[in-house]
Amino acid sequence: MTAIASVTLSALQPRSRSPFVKKFLANKGAVLGAAVLLLFILAAAFAPWISPHDPLKANFLAVRKAPSLIYWLGTDELGRDLFSRLLWGARSSLLAGGVSVAIAMLIGVPLGLVAGYFGGKLDALISRIMEALLSCPFLVLAIALGAFLGPSLSNAMIAIGLSAMPIFARLTRGQVLSIKHEDYLEGARAIGLPDRWIILRYVLPNVMSPLVVQATLTIASAILAEASLSFLGLGQQPPSPSWGSMLNTAKNFMEQAPWMSIAPGVAIYLTVLCFNLLGDGLRDALDPKG
Repeated sequence: MTAIASVTLSALQPRSRSPFVKKFLANKGAVLGAAVLLLFILAAAFAPWISPHDPLKANFLAVRKAPSLIYWLGTDELGRDLFSRLLWGARSSLLAGGVSVAIAMLIGVPLGLVAGYFGGKLDALISRIMEALLSCPFLVLAIALGAFLGPSLSNAMIAIGLSAMPIFARLTRGQVLSIKHEDYLEGARAIGLPDRWIILRYVLPNVMSPLVVQATLTIASAILAEASLSFLGLGQQPPSPSWGSMLNTAKNFMEQAPWMSIAPGVAIYLTVLCFNLLGDGLRDALDPKG
């Protein structure tokens, strides 16, 4: 009866947190960053329901109004509510960051897996192409590709994704080279498993941790890049709002209406900062030596 009671009591006790969760929660900056990002994501997702005004509707009786109880963040040069446009602009910026990194990973990770696993001439060819792309600064390459593809949010996401792709290819290749000759992979080859199965079943899961961290950090860079492209007129097109295009408009009214630049500028700053904090927290939590 004593043994049964002890088993029952142990079953009722809450399970201990995993080491990953413990280390992540111990990083207060990462927790704060994740919480703020969750607020931004929820605000973007529910923008149609929580926006107090139509983000596209002009009101020439409220042009460049200062922040007030009616217009919490003020209005722009056409009398549009900046708070509503900020919420809808979050959709464009966060979507651009996530989709761009997804494009970069979908192309870069397979190239890195193939280059690192098979080596030889294929590795040399892929590596030289990645080095050529990396020789051009990320933002400059994104602007060049965005100008070539044409001004639109979808083209901007493709341009940013292609510009970030070499980062993931090089990182994946390096991780594969570090585990390529581990005993468990040699054993899988010895029993005759095909290469594609070894790559998908054994290699890819063991290189995902640094890729997740890199993806989180790259989303921050992608959001900055999207804001830059939109600022230059190569991203989200008016009248649809995005944080970069809002800054582009606000630069003409810095003295008359400084609040027009404060809201999108602070939003970009906080989002990028929080993604960097989250990435640092994930890196520390996923580090087996930590």
